[in-house]
Amino acid sequence: MKKISFQEMVEQISREVPRYNSHVYFFMREALDFTIKLFEKPLEGPGRHVSGSELLEGVRKYALQEYGPMAKTVLNRWGIHRCEDFGDVVFIMVEKGVLGKTEEDRKEDFSGGYDFDTAFLQPFRPSRRRADVEAPALSAVP
Repeated sequence: MKKISFQEMVEQISREVPRYNSHVYFFMREALDFTIKLFEKPLEGPGRHVSGSELLEGVRKYALQEYGPMAKTVLNRWGIHRCEDFGDVVFIMVEKGVLGKTEEDRKEDFSGGYDFDTAFLQPFRPSRRRADVEAPALSAVP
């Protein structure tokens, strides 16, 4: 049997599960690599395993790095609205053999991770104190 490329696998997944935009699968693969580096995991072997909570944190940081204040908008456009959606994507990829998992890994590991507004919008909102300090005082011109 011919081994298919990641691109071909994503195309197949997108046909079978149209709920998510195909871009999210490429993003998750990149976010996983980012997370492995973030948590200084070995490049191979069982120590490379990333938990659901580690992956959620890596995904959050990677999305902010890549998309800045548009991160939430981009993710929403791809069909990702909550952490549970990341879990669904991961387990679709596991089912298709793109990612591996341990016996302890469960979809529920992605439940209730973080609020998207707090995770993806709050870092770009001005703090109240900073806005007060930076606002110039109005004065009458003589």
